Amino acid sequence: MKFRGKIVDVACLNHFTRVVTTISKLTKTCVLRLTPDNLFFVLSGKVANGGVGMWCELSQANFFDEYQMEGVSPEDNEILLEVTPENLSRALKTVQNAKAVKVKLTKKHCPCLTIAAELPTLSSVSRVVTHDVPVDIVPRRLWHEFKEPIMPDFDVSVYLPPLKTMKSVVDRMKNLSNFLVIEANLNGQMNLKIETDLVSVTTHFKDLGNPPWGDDAASPSRESEAMAEARVDVRRLQQFLVGQQVNPSRAMCNIVHQGVVHLILLHEDVSLQYFIPAVA
Repeated sequence: MKFRGKIVDVACLNHFTRVVTTISKLTKTCVLRLTPDNLFFVLSGKVANGGVGMWCELSQANFFDEYQMEGVSPEDNEILLEVTPENLSRALKTVQNAKAVKVKLTKKHCPCLTIAAELPTLSSVSRVVTHDVPVDIVPRRLWHEFKEPIMPDFDVSVYLPPLKTMKSVVDRMKNLSNFLVIEANLNGQMNLKIETDLVSVTTHFKDLGNPPWGDDAASPSRESEAMAEARVDVRRLQQFLVGQQVNPSRAMCNIVHQGVVHLILLHEDVSLQYFIPAVA
C-alpha cells in the first residue's frame, strides 16, 4: 500500500483543514478511506442501536495538486485507515502558511500519516516541519462496514434554515431539556420543539422549501401539511451545528419517522452526511 499527496494552493489547504476540523468535532475516531478519485471520512455507527453515523466525501482533484495511491491489490485499489481527526486537524492547523504540504503514508514506530510542510523563510535555507499522525490499518475483512450508506426511506425532506440561526436556537433549547423534537412537512415548514413537565417551547421556520429528490423519494400518500417528527438527543444536534465549518451551499434534513434524522451538507467539492438516531 502506498499513498502520497501534495497541496500547494493555500485556499485548498485551508478548505481541507476546515473539513477535517468539522469531522474532529463530530467524532473522536473515524475511518479515512482512500480511493484513486476520492477521500472519505466514515463513522460507521450502528444507528439502529443508538449510535451516530457519518459519511463525508471529498474529490481529491479539488484539494490535491499531486495525488498517488496504490491499494492492497489491483482488484481492491483502496486504503482504509482508522484515524483520530483531532490529531490530523491539529497538525494541519500548524502549517496553514506553508508553501507546500505533503501527506504520505509511512511506517515508523507504527503506521502514520506523515505531514511535511515547507514553510516560508527569510533566508535561502528551506524550513520543513513534519508531523507524524498515528493511524491503524483497517483489515480487508472489515471493509464492508465502511461502504456508502443507503439513502433512508424518509417521510419528509426539507431544506434547513441558516445554520447559525439554527445553532442559536438549539443552544438555548439545550438548557431546557436533554431532548428535542424535529418536525417538518412537505410545505417547507420545520419546527424545533422542547416539551417538559415545566415548559413547552417551539421555534417555527417556514418557506424553507423541499428538495426535489424525485417522485418516489418521499411517501406519496403524505399530505403536504402533515408533520413528520423525530425526537433526538439535543447534544448530538448541537455537536453537529457547533462543529460545522464546511460553509455548505445547501443543507437538508430527512426525517425517518421515529427512526433517524439524516442531515446533509453539500458544498461544491464536499458532501457530508450525518445520521442521528431518534429516541423514544
